[in-house]
Amino acid sequence: MESRTIVVMEGDQTGQELLEEALRVLDPSVTRLELEFKRFDLSLENRRATNNKVVHEAAEAMKASGLGIKAATITPEGRDDVGSPNAILRKDIGGTVIVRTGRRIPGVNPMSGVHAPISVVRMAVDDAYGAEERREGEGLDEIAYRTERISRKVCRGVAEFAFIQARKMHAKVFGGPKWTVSPVYEGMFKEEMDRAAENNRDVRYEPQLIDATYALLLSSYGEPMVIPALNRDGDCLSDLVLQMFGSIAGAESLLISLDEGENPQTVMSEAPHGTAPSLEGKNVANPMAMILAGAGLLTFVKDERARRVSRAIYEATFETILDGTRTADLAGSTGTKEFTDEVIRHIKNKLEVWSALA
Repeated sequence: MESRTIVVMEGDQTGQELLEEALRVLDPSVTRLELEFKRFDLSLENRRATNNKVVHEAAEAMKASGLGIKAATITPEGRDDVGSPNAILRKDIGGTVIVRTGRRIPGVNPMSGVHAPISVVRMAVDDAYGAEERREGEGLDEIAYRTERISRKVCRGVAEFAFIQARKMHAKVFGGPKWTVSPVYEGMFKEEMDRAAENNRDVRYEPQLIDATYALLLSSYGEPMVIPALNRDGDCLSDLVLQMFGSIAGAESLLISLDEGENPQTVMSEAPHGTAPSLEGKNVANPMAMILAGAGLLTFVKDERARRVSRAIYEATFETILDGTRTADLAGSTGTKEFTDEVIRHIKNKLEVWSALA
């Protein structure tokens, strides 16, 4: 495998601490891969100091390498502040798809009946986020308005990638928008889902209205599912699905930009959780999602060795938990660094055994 550069976007508080744990796992001394790390400081302090220039520089580097891993960062509330780095990164790399996969964590009880993995493939741009808003009137006569937009290009990318993900998972594509109530706006997304289904007849397709999707999630289990969604619907669904499996810290989040053929072009991985300031410096936070973010990123490297290492990281992480090594959020008492140490031990053992059997 030729050397690959991974753009590392440093963050804030516990987010930065967990990023460092993930990088320990990805270190060439562990993975046996020729990986180089190009770091950018995306802490709130540095974003303010550079007026977000560092965020744009990180995005350009990520477009060049195709791979990035990001720590959780603080988004300040003030309108005149630096805003969300994720919004800038999405725009600069042309990221249109976010993928989050809930999967059973061995040894951790999921919601009753939930077993097979569920991926939520949602829009990364448009819809309710970034909508134009205004208010008119006063008192009880005050009215709030919001103008949203979606594009056919983004709808097509999400729909097509949902079927790519479903084929990869041996899953069905399930769910959809509320196209009956919104035939023009949400209907555009449904049209692209139907189009993608026609072009991918080998993948099972079960369109459902979004409200029915929520209801059926509680009774449709045993078969892997991929749920394509609008931006806001997918944001809500992701948190629900991850918690169904026991912890929001149990899965990675992937932001993907697609080429003209709807294939992944640039991929940024991160944890779906925030900076957890109350846990900073205490060595108690769960690094699992950030470790899996690294594993998920390696699946997009077009080299069999990288994909083999990715599998080793996934297996080692879950085996560590199954062995009873768990952080406090999973009813354990293992520290952050000690959990990572165990994952690394499992990875090294696994790669050594696989090498002997090669």
